[in-house]
Amino acid sequence: MNNIFVYLEIEGQSVADVSLELLTKGRKLADRLGVKLEAIAIGSKLDGIERQVTPYGVDVLHIFDDPRLSPYTTQPHAAVLVGLFKKEKPQVCLMGATVVGRDLGPRVSSALKSGLTADCTSLEIGDHDDPKTGKSYKDLLYQIRPAFGGNIIATIVNPEHRPQMATVREGVMKKEILDPDYKGTVVRHDVNEYVPDAEYIVKVIDRHIQKSKNNLKNASIVVAGGYGAGSKEGFDMLFELARELHAEVGASRAAVDAGFVEHDRQVGQTGVTVRPKLYIACGISGQIQHLAGMQESKIIISINTDPDAPINAIADYVVVGKVEDVVPKMIKYYKAHSK
Repeated sequence: MNNIFVYLEIEGQSVADVSLELLTKGRKLADRLGVKLEAIAIGSKLDGIERQVTPYGVDVLHIFDDPRLSPYTTQPHAAVLVGLFKKEKPQVCLMGATVVGRDLGPRVSSALKSGLTADCTSLEIGDHDDPKTGKSYKDLLYQIRPAFGGNIIATIVNPEHRPQMATVREGVMKKEILDPDYKGTVVRHDVNEYVPDAEYIVKVIDRHIQKSKNNLKNASIVVAGGYGAGSKEGFDMLFELARELHAEVGASRAAVDAGFVEHDRQVGQTGVTVRPKLYIACGISGQIQHLAGMQESKIIISINTDPDAPINAIADYVVVGKVEDVVPKMIKYYKAHSK
């Protein structure tokens, strides 16, 4: 009762990184509230799945194992969560802001008449005083996300209804093992008690998954370009620099919208969240939407003609100059010193 639950997104027999990141955050929130962290694994052939998740501090792992539950389809998974939540009454439920999470979260929250905040960039616990009713609430989930095109940061609370539900993008939270030997309880449920046969009306006949063209989210070095890169040719320079550094190329939304580079390289609120060891921002102004996707990089270098560009405020090093002047010098230097 009143515990924190994390829905585990599972591909085959592997738990997605976004779910492990949410377990890390969920453990911290559970400690803050003095409650248990529980996880839900729904799929097929889940033997040993506990070894992947209990090291993140999971106190209770709920397993629903049935061949009909994999690959993911909406209705059976929703039925499991709705039934389990009616029984267990969690105060918080966290999901990844993935294709699956965006499909499943709203359906579950609607069935339970609870709230749901999508694409959160931060989750905290705090109190709330309602000025209209005069009521005070303790230990609510602060669901924090950019709003109005990223012009403000909104803190959303759900005082009355449970569970408080939020989805979070992959890479926003850190993934950290709490204890490799952490001992949790595994509860194996009878799926038939939660999912009637009628819910299996949709069957997946064939399935194809296109692999990502890049490894942007896991890159240790990212060379990112903005509208200030100037053109596709400008990005060709960034790709050349990236090759010398064994890095990946990212981009701001402005550069993607201008057609300089493909959308799957977009970093930011509506793109990929990265936290590399080194982030080189080339011609990026640093709007809040972009900062949300890279501000936790360990070292940030900004190359910009505007010394007052917002990104310079969080950069460790700032080079004031044109991308087309600075980047070729960097390429020349690294070529000379990589031999």
